[in-house]
Amino acid sequence: MQQLIAELPADTPDIVKDLYHFLSDWFSESPYITVHTSGSTGTPKEFTVRKVQMMQSAILTCSYLHLRKGDNALLCMPLQYIAGKMVVVRSLVAGLNLILRTPSGHPLADVTTPLRFAAMIPLQVYNTLQVPEERERLCRTEILIVGGGAINKELEADIRALPNIVYSTYGMTETLSHIALRRLNGPEASEAYTPFPSVQLSLSPDNTLVINAPMVCDETLVTNDIAQLHPDGTFTILGRKDNIINTGGIKVQIECVEETLRSIISTTFAITAVPDPRLGEAIVLLMEKITERDGLVATLASGNSRPSQMEIIGILPPYQRPRYILEVDAIPLTGSGKTDRKACRLLAEKLI
Repeated sequence: MQQLIAELPADTPDIVKDLYHFLSDWFSESPYITVHTSGSTGTPKEFTVRKVQMMQSAILTCSYLHLRKGDNALLCMPLQYIAGKMVVVRSLVAGLNLILRTPSGHPLADVTTPLRFAAMIPLQVYNTLQVPEERERLCRTEILIVGGGAINKELEADIRALPNIVYSTYGMTETLSHIALRRLNGPEASEAYTPFPSVQLSLSPDNTLVINAPMVCDETLVTNDIAQLHPDGTFTILGRKDNIINTGGIKVQIECVEETLRSIISTTFAITAVPDPRLGEAIVLLMEKITERDGLVATLASGNSRPSQMEIIGILPPYQRPRYILEVDAIPLTGSGKTDRKACRLLAEKLI
């Protein structure tokens, strides 16, 4: 395999090279493979997992979604992270026909082959829905799973109108992709996630989710996700413990503030905080600068290119209002497309 990689033409797409490298690791004699976390809330971590556990994770998903040999599956996410790796493993385990596309914001731009299965991040889904031809291709994709970040209410409303089967996923690198799914459209749509049958859940004293998934994790995993368990075995995620801002003695969940602001802010933004001598932490709103073209799109969509400071303050209760509103060239993202919370905080501290 290594010799084959070395002999690849110089113009071979990076996604193909990455696939060859992954397959070389996968078919090596070692029972382990190295994975990396995205680092959305801290420093990315590297650790090894057993290949048999990745196969068991793939079997759980393929069984739940009824994926079968010969089904067309799209790989459009980076192979450096677990989400991309697991698309390949599912294809190997179930005999899926893997279709490769270089990771981008428009994964269906040139995919004309009907797809049985695809996995995307929310930004890819959003971009796809804005282009009629790509939207039609997404509608013809029988099963879509969406993970790697929060799905806001506006995007979820758009997804609800799609005719295919769409799920939101819950999981992380440590669980080898997802251990629970939430239907986003159709009669089975729900606000809660349903864990796989082999997964047992509980809450820590801090009300964070505790996962016991012996098929994919050797140890019980205590997450940083604040959750609510329901009597029927499903659960909802309220936010991350490490995304809490303590301002003036009041704890503010970042995700709650961002969800409220999405109704009036059309550009990319993020909530973060900086140290404050009086409050402990002061809430900061970072908003990407709008170019002339972006401003026109936003104006056509909402009648206003950017909400005023008074509008932003007015929509939030006093304890959630940002003390600082800053324009930035770009909101920091991790390699997997998530908001880089640590980098956002550092950027805010630099600008204030």
